[in-house]
Amino acid sequence: MNTTYLTPEGYNQLREKLEYLIKVRRKEIAKALEHARSFGDLSENAEYDAAKEEQRMNEIKISELAGRLSSARILGDENIASDKVYIGATVRLLDLKTKEELEYMLVSEDEADFFQNKISVSSPVGKGLLGKMENETAEIEIPSGVLNYKIIKISR
Repeated sequence: MNTTYLTPEGYNQLREKLEYLIKVRRKEIAKALEHARSFGDLSENAEYDAAKEEQRMNEIKISELAGRLSSARILGDENIASDKVYIGATVRLLDLKTKEELEYMLVSEDEADFFQNKISVSSPVGKGLLGKMENETAEIEIPSGVLNYKIIKISR
């Protein structure tokens, strides 16, 4: 099983999501199944089939999340260099074309959320920034062209 690297915040979010799926969603689906059974003949019962499919998908999600959490390694600042861009780092960038400043936190795929400025280390931008130091430039190929960033600051 592959190791999943998570920030403490990301670990807690996944754990809360797993708890929700187990404690809340399972009960909701069980009620939907019970309601669908009350309609009688299950062989032609579309509501029952839909509820069974939803139950199957929920159990798959539970299994996946439990697997990720069991293989999770929680990142602490103590064992990651702070002078280079690695997972868990917050990076302030200067777009050399637009002169706009951007700030991203590099996280695992499980934690990536573009609207919170959290990008995955496996994304094109994340890969292009990994291992870079302050004042270095990064030329990053993305599907729509090339991005040129100067790394202004790295923090944890």
